[in-house]
Amino acid sequence: MTKADLVEEISRVTGLNKKDTSIIVNEVINNICRALAEGDKVELRGFGSFKVKERRARQARNPRTGDGVQVPAKLVPFFKASNELKARVNDTNA
Repeated sequence: MTKADLVEEISRVTGLNKKDTSIIVNEVINNICRALAEGDKVELRGFGSFKVKERRARQARNPRTGDGVQVPAKLVPFFKASNELKARVNDTNA
């Protein structure tokens, strides 16, 4: 499902026009991104939680040349699905 599909479905269910629905979906995504950029955790009950984890610096290898490359530490977004979401996914695929 793409963002456009999501907007379409929410618009159909709520009766709002696609323009207003698109603004709402974009604002939700922007607020999640802003919160993560500020170091906050975002929890959506029944869906999951988003947080930022730090990956430490490490030594990697260039596969073409075999030379060692230092990869710096960085922050990465992380999503953890709720137990309810995991159960729904497993029920559908059974």
